[in-house]
Amino acid sequence: MNLQQEITTYFRQLAEQESSIILDDIKRSDPHSVEQIDASELQALEKTVSQCKKCELSQTRKNVVFGQGNPQARLMFIGEAPGADEDRQGQPFVGRAGQLLNKIIAAMGFEREEIYIANILKCRPPDNRDPLPHEVEACISYLKEQIRLIQPEVIVSLGKVSAVNLMNFSPSVSVKSIRERIFTYENRPLVVTYHPAALLRSASYKRPTWEDMQMVMKLLSGEIQWKPETDNTLI
Repeated sequence: MNLQQEITTYFRQLAEQESSIILDDIKRSDPHSVEQIDASELQALEKTVSQCKKCELSQTRKNVVFGQGNPQARLMFIGEAPGADEDRQGQPFVGRAGQLLNKIIAAMGFEREEIYIANILKCRPPDNRDPLPHEVEACISYLKEQIRLIQPEVIVSLGKVSAVNLMNFSPSVSVKSIRERIFTYENRPLVVTYHPAALLRSASYKRPTWEDMQMVMKLLSGEIQWKPETDNTLI
């Protein structure tokens, strides 16, 4: 059994053992029966982003990767930037890390179509390098507008790069030092966890990632009572 299969089995077993009670309390819409809403603003934003030439990444991309999911999603995952598979297909998290993210979402009791997935950057950096500051500055307003339109109840920041750029943390911070906390982003809770690609590299991140997702589910179910805070200072 390879690492991805082990992780998939692990999350499935944990979901069966630990999340059934929590999931019963999460009032979420059936994606097949939910009434379609007017998503014209989000569609208009996507059209604008598809034509963006604010930075040099517009010259090397194959496709803009705007984001994907339910325009009324209660839960939003935010990664750092598209990879080669995402750039080719124009959709977020469709490579190996994306397949693992789908398993994590399923273990939480959701379907991918129920949540929303986006990235800090909408275009792939060459060789999958980290986003440069001026690229983030050029692109972050698009993500902020997505969040404003979607109005998710909880945001999950996938990996250090995402968290640093969303929360203005020091680049020297580690995911280990900022997980297990609930931060405030645009008056909503934000939870930091490991990027799925990190789980593919190291099985030691499986347990903490599932613990983070348990916290997310408790936020959505109301088991964790949360109020916005003005202080996101790292101690």
